[in-house]
Amino acid sequence: MKIVGILGSPSVSSRSGTLLQHAQTALQDVASSLHTISVRELPAEALLHAQFDHPLIRQALHEVHEAQVVLVSTPIYKAAYSGLLKAFLDLLPQDGLRDKTIVPLATGGSIAHLLALDYALKPVLSALGARDILDPVFATDPQIPKHDTEGYRLLPEVQERLGRTLQTVIARNDEFLRQEDAAREREALLSRLQVSSHDDTTRWASSDVRWST
Repeated sequence: MKIVGILGSPSVSSRSGTLLQHAQTALQDVASSLHTISVRELPAEALLHAQFDHPLIRQALHEVHEAQVVLVSTPIYKAAYSGLLKAFLDLLPQDGLRDKTIVPLATGGSIAHLLALDYALKPVLSALGARDILDPVFATDPQIPKHDTEGYRLLPEVQERLGRTLQTVIARNDEFLRQEDAAREREALLSRLQVSSHDDTTRWASSDVRWST
């Protein structure tokens, strides 16, 4: 399956980034492609001014378009997802998340921020066409403590909840493989039809010339 992760954290090292990394590692064995879009690394001017023709913006949007599974990871600030994530989601077309499986991931200072997923993030994802939104995984700062030398670490309780949500994705791998095979067959058929149509046009043109002569 084709998987893309969207990271909305403004920090180089973050709890939401660690949560996304763990999710991607868990899905690595079933991924035919696995990309990460760290929004903070996209050119700020192109992002804020919606410069769709910028190569990096175009590439990021293409990766979302091609994905079957989209992991959306963000810190929660003041009961809202990050402004960086909002800026990127605003670039997606109206139905940019249609027919995709969405896994919301979020971190916040306290459990009170959990409501931001239901009242802020999910409505935006739905507005972009997402209908298959899996159970979100939210972790508080104490549940992803910072280690002196190893960066952030997920406590077992977070790993367990993350594993349960991702198991739904893993269980759908066969279905996604069938979709990819069907897409390749359609592309091959269209290619053959285009070649056939071109050949027929050429033959008819030649026939017309001989007939008129």
